[in-house]
Amino acid sequence: MINFDYIRPSTQKAALDSITKDVNAKFIAGGTNLVDLMKHGVETPQKVIDINKLPLRNIDERKTGVIRIGALALNSEVAESELIQNKLPLLSQALEAGASPQLRNMATIGGNILQRTRCPYFYDTTMPCNKRKPGTGCSALNGFNRMHAIFGATDQCIAVHPSDMSVALTALDAFVVIAGPKGERKLAFKDFHRLPGATPHIETNLQRNEIITAVEVPDQSSFANKSLYEKIRDRASYAFALVSVAVAVEMNGSSIKNIKLAMGGVAHKPWRLTETENFLRGKQASDSVFEQAATIAMKGAKGYGYNNFKLKLAPNTLVDALKKATGKVG
Repeated sequence: MINFDYIRPSTQKAALDSITKDVNAKFIAGGTNLVDLMKHGVETPQKVIDINKLPLRNIDERKTGVIRIGALALNSEVAESELIQNKLPLLSQALEAGASPQLRNMATIGGNILQRTRCPYFYDTTMPCNKRKPGTGCSALNGFNRMHAIFGATDQCIAVHPSDMSVALTALDAFVVIAGPKGERKLAFKDFHRLPGATPHIETNLQRNEIITAVEVPDQSSFANKSLYEKIRDRASYAFALVSVAVAVEMNGSSIKNIKLAMGGVAHKPWRLTETENFLRGKQASDSVFEQAATIAMKGAKGYGYNNFKLKLAPNTLVDALKKATGKVG
């Protein structure tokens, strides 16, 4: 790890001024991802700006029905919040499925959103990686790509986004609240992360001199009773998703009145299944309908060799999650 300067501003303005003035600076909060990247030589900031003094740890419900979660709220605090468990159980489940208790006690909501891929070629600075060094190539394309994308990938990058929480927030139509020199703006969560295209090193639509201050989730109480985050992984804890599915459904008897769906472990960003949602609305919950939905969800999917098993695992996981969420198991 290289030497670096360390500062700890006490105001948001001071933090933004610092990141604006120094192109080689990085924000740090829990440090559960950035410190790893620094140890591997993937990130080499000359200045680290500790933002833990900023008042961004709130978890509350606004009069408008929107639940606002500060960017510095810990993953464990959010997962265990009575408000989140009652109103947004899908988010709580996704957070509990991620990492280990020790990491959840350090990791922040903002950091979780911004965590970078766990592709081993990205972490190995001796290997070509367009995400780490644009123009060098994608080692995973013809390498060991078992964990990699089946949707939205290009020959520039086939890495996946690792966050479980972000999959749930995408399904729940959340917004990212962003502050910068020009003031505050909000961005739909589904539009925050980017597909690799020709620029896989540009992972989000957050500008370099901006900071995430909160996540806002609109009232989802009608989905609270039938929410499920299903994660398929190699071991029961501290493992990233091979495939995950976030489901929030509102039933009218045996009919699906409304539904929200997203998948993780399959793309460079959380993968929202809008076409599948549209198909399922108004349909009777049944095995045959769920199988049709899975076929729709898999349009455009492509394996790269070692991850071809995901072409079966993904639709099977989706069908299983739909059965469990709607109570139609068996």
